[in-house]
Amino acid sequence: MAGHGHSIDEYLEVIYFLAFPIGEYRPAGESAIAARVAEMLGVSRASAGEMLKRLEAEGLVERGEQKEAILTPTGIERAEKVVRKHRIIERFLTDFMGYTASESHVQADELGDTFTEEMVERMYERLGRPDRCPHGWPVQPEVEQVENEGLVALSELQPGQRGEIVRLAEHDGDLLHWFYDEGYVPGSNVELRESQPAAGQLKVLLGGDERAIAEKAAHGLYVRPAA
Repeated sequence: MAGHGHSIDEYLEVIYFLAFPIGEYRPAGESAIAARVAEMLGVSRASAGEMLKRLEAEGLVERGEQKEAILTPTGIERAEKVVRKHRIIERFLTDFMGYTASESHVQADELGDTFTEEMVERMYERLGRPDRCPHGWPVQPEVEQVENEGLVALSELQPGQRGEIVRLAEHDGDLLHWFYDEGYVPGSNVELRESQPAAGQLKVLLGGDERAIAEKAAHGLYVRPAA
């Protein structure tokens, strides 16, 4: 996704992701928000800061007590539309156009402005009203927000704890490809064997094989811990 100018909608997607986090809510101050947005979009902190100011001027974002970026009600409404549209387009690309799940994310970003809302609703109906995008994210934002509380990143499991992979982080296209290549896909069962923070990696059991996974990758796999 890096390397081209990012639209307001792409920024809103990222800020939405930070606004409705998975697992326990941890508020972040201004610099953290700008840094996370920059990191997730592959842009400079300065570019992210400029766009946050623009979003604020347009009434989509406001500043909280710690100067953090908070979506306004208008911002949330627009972000939810953007997110839902993106996920439906991804399903159209995989189900109708034959793209792989990992390809669909990048293509959907490029196509975001191509389809009107009416076209996207027709797609949704033709697809049989799918529940999730190819990477496990609920198409309906309200479902996603409720489900978030029951999920954790793979890196947050305790050694010996098992879980089912429900969603894959999408913001890094290379990482998304890697997840599919390695079999870290929604519906897979995974067990954390041991954490090796000094080496920045974890050992996990996936499909009967023990393997190492970088902590950064494990942060992007969202699992529902086994009871």
